[in-house]
Amino acid sequence: MNLLKKSAVVTGAAGGIGAAVCRELAADGYRVAAVVRKADERSEALRRELGEDIIICAADISDYDECEKLVSEISGKFGGIEVLVNNAGITRDNLVLRMTPRDFETVVSTNLNSAFYLSKLVFPIMMKARRGRIINISSYVGLHGNSGQANYSAAKAGLIGLTKSLAREFASRGVLVNAVAPGFIETPMTDVLAENVREAALAGIPLKRFGRPEDVAAFVGFLASEKSAYITGQVFSVDGGMSV
Repeated sequence: MNLLKKSAVVTGAAGGIGAAVCRELAADGYRVAAVVRKADERSEALRRELGEDIIICAADISDYDECEKLVSEISGKFGGIEVLVNNAGITRDNLVLRMTPRDFETVVSTNLNSAFYLSKLVFPIMMKARRGRIINISSYVGLHGNSGQANYSAAKAGLIGLTKSLAREFASRGVLVNAVAPGFIETPMTDVLAENVREAALAGIPLKRFGRPEDVAAFVGFLASEKSAYITGQVFSVDGGMSV
């Protein structure tokens, strides 16, 4: 593996946005550690596609001890970590009266706690290099809420608060922290939505189309690059105008 290349960690890498981010960063010259809950055909297909530019790492990132082991392993293999993309996300949708405490805690643990754990663990590595990028994938519903997604909305809103706090703490050490808030993106997570829900969402998008994972990945690529060197603590909506 070429140790002269920069390295990136992407969580939730098997999903639509995560896989697109892996491709974007690999195309930009990064070695990518693609973190998945469990290796499967999707992650294997990504490994075959990107070859030596990617390694697949299976871990439960809702567990701090596993995150600690993961970061140590990746840093050892790559000789450092320049970019962290906290993209892991799950849903357990239901109305609050029907949502169990377990449903709430599981979503927050995977979607929010993991971002805190990994950011905390990679910061000393980035601080030593005086350069780093942490990019948190939030959501439109983290900014605006959504009926039936109190857990998911709370976790994604928490990512925004985490982003702003980390940006203040890390800036003096050359580590920039930003968030991206995608709107309705065509992914396996959104494919299961009922047709009437999809139609209602489309009606609220000024560009009159759903986003592609590549739309989000392209912006992540920008935030990972030197072109974003004077940007930190910001939340960028990639939503076709839904937030207007």
